[in-house]
Amino acid sequence: MAGKRKQRKAEARARRNTARATFAPGLGYEGARTSRRLRGWLAERVTINALQARGGDVLRARARQLVRDNAYAASAVDTFVGSAVGDGITPSPVLSDLGLKAAIKEAWLRWTDEADADGLTDFYGLQALAARSMFVAGECFIRFRPRRASDGFSVPLQLQLIESEQLPLSYNVERSIVGNEIRHGIEFDAIGRRVAYHFLRRRPGEGELAFGYSPTDITVVPASEVMHLYRPLEAGQIRGQSQLTPAMVRLYLLDSYDDAELDRKRVAAMFAGFITKNAIGDPLPVPSRGDAFGLTEDPASNEPEIETTLADLEPGTLQVLNPGEDIRFSNPTEVGGSYEAFQFRNLLAIAAACGVPYAALTGDASKGNFSSQRSIELEFKRRVSQFQHQTLVFQLCRPVWARWIATAALAGSVPGLTPTVFNRDKRALSTVRWMPPKWDWVDPLKDLRADELAIKMGIMPRSDAIEARGGDAEEIDTRRKEDQDRADGFGLRLDGGTVDDPNPVPGADAADAA
Repeated sequence: MAGKRKQRKAEARARRNTARATFAPGLGYEGARTSRRLRGWLAERVTINALQARGGDVLRARARQLVRDNAYAASAVDTFVGSAVGDGITPSPVLSDLGLKAAIKEAWLRWTDEADADGLTDFYGLQALAARSMFVAGECFIRFRPRRASDGFSVPLQLQLIESEQLPLSYNVERSIVGNEIRHGIEFDAIGRRVAYHFLRRRPGEGELAFGYSPTDITVVPASEVMHLYRPLEAGQIRGQSQLTPAMVRLYLLDSYDDAELDRKRVAAMFAGFITKNAIGDPLPVPSRGDAFGLTEDPASNEPEIETTLADLEPGTLQVLNPGEDIRFSNPTEVGGSYEAFQFRNLLAIAAACGVPYAALTGDASKGNFSSQRSIELEFKRRVSQFQHQTLVFQLCRPVWARWIATAALAGSVPGLTPTVFNRDKRALSTVRWMPPKWDWVDPLKDLRADELAIKMGIMPRSDAIEARGGDAEEIDTRRKEDQDRADGFGLRLDGGTVDDPNPVPGADAADAA
């Protein structure tokens, strides 16, 4: 027994020595030292899932409040959503059968207006709502809602967007009846696959759920019927994190500072005055109610006069003071010339944290030239493109298309697309190119010339240039052929004039030469 006690003491002493050697002020990584400068730096040693469980609800509520009340947070969200989704990320089926492809695209276009189960927007509007929810709350959920044939939809399928508050972070079950684990409202099986989502029937804060919920308020939805949209930041991450997180404190404090500065300016502009009395307790002279109406008040009245501690000064008023009274005017201290520079540096940090350009966040385009703005836009485009293809397309667009094309085939919603054709060509019918909105540049002529040169040199196909601008090469060629046939029928040239006119556009040769 004594030997085991000595062994435990020796092991504890060895652990303490190892800890001292590891965290000694002069050893190891500089960022891991506990020197005087870094002694107050206490980093969390937990995963993002533990952080979400501890403060995810508060973080999400504060992010939503910032977007409601803070101009810069609202601008960051709108900029990001407008760049990532724009008019919508549209599909282009990859099919050799052009007739079937045209029929599928026509059926898809009809269905996009029916996609929203709430009837508020179309499918591309749902894309924008999903991107906005991911930016603000960090995540959102979209549930497939199959419909009956009698409901009258072109394809009996709709989508319901569910905000993240309806999947409670605090709902955890170590082992369910069937042996599954529930973490943050998501049920996992023994090998870590998502089995179901345990949603609240109503969003917290509405009605009786404002002060908590009971198990009867929860409905279980199979994972096959739900798309969980969020941008993963760490391996094994379960729930999403708001993109405003790194900028949240700075946004709040800067907004509070701006409010105080605005109020200071307001007080200074009002030219407020303060009356100094001779002694403590001396009342201010208050005109009697009789004087206000040109009447003489009865001196025998026992009604006491009301004392006031506020004297209002209106613009242009000269106030006559009683003997012994003095008036002093406020003189708020000026911030000086550092205010704009201070704002600029903080807004730069906020723009970097939110992942949007400074000019787009603030509307201030005076802080750079054409070259610097273009380089910033290129970096922003790379980030947005990454989000489009790795998150929105992968988590939302592809699953929706796979479910839609299968439902359309079973319902007979597309001419020529039968269940037999779908089962035979399932891979080809499920292969789709998703084309994000075109990216407009400040000088589009230079970009068109660059694309023209790349196509002529053979380093870029013409279809890639068309898709980069949000178009479909086959559709554009078809419409060009229709325009050409119509022009030939009227004896016109597509560049203006008639067929007999060798140079229909005045100055065209000179412009091309320039």
